[in-house]
Amino acid sequence: MSTAIGELLPLAVAIAISVSTIITTVLMLLSPKAKSRTVGLLVGCVVGVAGAVALFALLPGLLPTQDSGGSSLAGAVIKMVIGVLLVVLALRQWRGRPAEGDHVELPRWMAGLDSMMPGKALVLGLLLSAVVPKNLLIALAAGVIVGEAGLSVGQASVVIVGFTAIATSTVAVPVIANFVAPSQTRGPFETLREWLLQNNVTIMVLVVFVIGVVMIGNGVASL
Repeated sequence: MSTAIGELLPLAVAIAISVSTIITTVLMLLSPKAKSRTVGLLVGCVVGVAGAVALFALLPGLLPTQDSGGSSLAGAVIKMVIGVLLVVLALRQWRGRPAEGDHVELPRWMAGLDSMMPGKALVLGLLLSAVVPKNLLIALAAGVIVGEAGLSVGQASVVIVGFTAIATSTVAVPVIANFVAPSQTRGPFETLREWLLQNNVTIMVLVVFVIGVVMIGNGVASL
């Protein structure tokens, strides 16, 4: 169980620092009547991460195992393929980064966040946490790790809950802080928004690249 937790921790952090999700959270928190829609976003993120990892955890049981009784060869190959895809994704994001000094615009889909209903915010949380390519690949990798760890249902549930708590912490903490002290958090949220807009590509490329290399290494080690 401890080995699985050690492998899952960087993956949970990689989902947690998804810049699009953080910016979405901050924009919603800065909008009027933010509490209901940010709760919807948080619920969507939690369900998306936990559901995706739990679903993918079933995958190793469908794969043939090695004669030695260890991790499946297919599982190792899946990890390496995920790693390669993450590295390719990171390189593509780096090549498509804005030129230095260019004004960074928000994506068009973020324009309606300040008037989004809680139900749509929940769906958006699902999409951001479990459907966007980076997070989907990471959830797949996490599910494979959980599925191959040989855990009981109770142990796997605890691991997935812990993984989800870390992966969604960057949404949960600002939402809770806004409930506790809304007036005191507005200034820091505005500052964070501007900083993320200027540095989001660098952050994501570095994180995705490192996680991709780690996944390739884990796959090779499982052979």
